[in-house]
Amino acid sequence: MLYTEMVTAPAILHGPKPRLLDYSAVEHPIALQLGGSDPRELAGATRIAGAWAYDEVNLNCGCPSDRVQSGCFGAVLMEQPALVADCVRAMQAETDVPVTVKCRIGVDDQDPEDILPRFIETIAGAGVRHVIIHARKAWLQGLSPKENREIPPLDHGLVLRMKHRFPELTICINGGITSLAQARGLLDQGLDGVMIGRAAYHDPASVLIGADALWGDAYAPDPVDVVNSMRPYIAEHLADGGRLHQITRHMLGLFMGKPGARGWRRVLSERASRTGAGLEVIDAALAELQASAAA
Repeated sequence: MLYTEMVTAPAILHGPKPRLLDYSAVEHPIALQLGGSDPRELAGATRIAGAWAYDEVNLNCGCPSDRVQSGCFGAVLMEQPALVADCVRAMQAETDVPVTVKCRIGVDDQDPEDILPRFIETIAGAGVRHVIIHARKAWLQGLSPKENREIPPLDHGLVLRMKHRFPELTICINGGITSLAQARGLLDQGLDGVMIGRAAYHDPASVLIGADALWGDAYAPDPVDVVNSMRPYIAEHLADGGRLHQITRHMLGLFMGKPGARGWRRVLSERASRTGAGLEVIDAALAELQASAAA
C-alpha cells in the first residue's frame, strides 16, 4: 500500500486541490496522509479528499520538522492524545474509508513505555483501528528532521509489545527496516504490517522486487521490466504538461549495486530536466546501463 507525502489540512482547504490530491489509478491502494491539529480543518480536508477516492486517510503524528512543530501538528501531537482523538472523530464523520494514525513511540523526555500505550488506548477509544508506529522517539529540541530519522535508538520490541497489548488493533511498524527478510521476521512475530520508507526509495529493486514472492506470489519483475512498465505512466504525465525529471528523479536508485547503475543515474541526472525531455532519455539511460554492464 502506498502512502502519500504529508499534506497539511489548510493546504487542501485553501490551495490547488488537484495538484495536491491527484494521483494515478495504478497507485491503488493508496492512503492520503494529512497533517493538522484542528478537528474542523481536518474534517474539511477529509471531506474534500473524498472526491479523489483514497483507500485510507492517515493522520500524521510522527513528523518532527520545525515547521510542523510551529503549526502544532506532527510528532508534537504525541503530547496531546485527547486532541488527536478529537481530530480522528471529526475525520471519521466525513468519510467511509478507514482513518488511521501514524505516530512515534514518544517525544523528548516522555517515557515510551508509559506514553505509547496511553496514546494508543486514547485514539482507539475514538475509533482508530489501525496504527503505524515509527519505532523511534522524536527529539523536537536539538535534532533535525534528518537526524530524527537516524539518531534516536530503535525499539522494535516496544512496538511488538503494543501488538500483544492491543491484539484487536492493526499494528504496523516503521523505522530502520531495510530488507524483506527483516520485514518478514517482524511479521512472523505477530505484527500486522511493515512500512518501509527510505530503503524502498533508495534501493527499490532490493526491497520491493521479490516482495510478492515472499508471500507466495510468483511476480518478480526484472528492473528493466519495471522501467518499461513505467512508460505509459510517464507518457501520460508528459502529455498532461509534466516534466520528465519529476518522475525519473525517483527512479535513480532502481539499479543500485548493479553493473551500469552509474551510467543510468548520469544520463537521467544530466538530461531528464531539459526542456522537452521525453521517453528517448529513458532509452538512452537504458542503453548506457546495458553498455556499461557489457564492458
